[in-house]
Amino acid sequence: MKLLFQFFLLLSICILSACSNKSTNDTKESIIITPELIFDEALNEFDKKNYDLAVNKFEEIESKFPLSNQAIQSQIMTAFVHYLKLDYISAISILEKVIRQYPAYKNIDYVYYMKAVCYYEQIENPELDGKYNILALQYFTETINRFPNSEYARDSNQKIILINENIAGKHMSIAMFYLNQKKYLAALKRYQKVINEYSQSKFTPEALHRLVEIYYSLGMIEDAKKTASVLGYNYPNSKWYEYSYHIVGEKESNELEKSSFLKKLLKKISLNDEKN
Repeated sequence: MKLLFQFFLLLSICILSACSNKSTNDTKESIIITPELIFDEALNEFDKKNYDLAVNKFEEIESKFPLSNQAIQSQIMTAFVHYLKLDYISAISILEKVIRQYPAYKNIDYVYYMKAVCYYEQIENPELDGKYNILALQYFTETINRFPNSEYARDSNQKIILINENIAGKHMSIAMFYLNQKKYLAALKRYQKVINEYSQSKFTPEALHRLVEIYYSLGMIEDAKKTASVLGYNYPNSKWYEYSYHIVGEKESNELEKSSFLKKLLKKISLNDEKN
């Protein structure tokens, strides 16, 4: 009996131990590591502004689950973290990689948009940062052309308007430099570029006025008058039209005075001849 009891006691201990081990194993197996789980953890760190920890989680997803949808999202989020840290070079590099590898990704319009924004936010001096003006303009335009119905198209269009203002302003600054140096033809080309290519910018009225000044300086009176007329027709309330009208009016007044003087002189000479 004693041995039997000891046997059952030992058997019970073994069963309990086995059950305990099984329970532990079941618990471990029930917590399955998935890309969704890690991604949620990464977003949680991101929301807490623990950006380095978030990036580590995003990179873990890319490493363990490279074919998952969360792996693509993780790359985009990593790029966004670099963007927040003003590390535009790293952000752009990741975004370009996503564009190359996943051109059909459902949110690829956002990737194009973010790439353009990274260039846009590097424009520190609107009139001098020609490189970033051009690149931002290129990629915002590409975003609109590829995804005209995207929720980012409207903001892209607004930023294009601002960039064009920057570029027009740069041409105006260069033109004024040439004008001050009396390099009229070089200045003329810059002002014409603003008028022809950035006609919607706020600089167009001034550019037209500067053409009036240049044409008069070069003795091209008729061209100056025509340009002043265009300025007056399109911007009748502009101060630049007032300035141009003053130049044109003053010139016309001088011409009329000369004409009137010559007529009087000729009439006087004619009368003297008749008397003689």
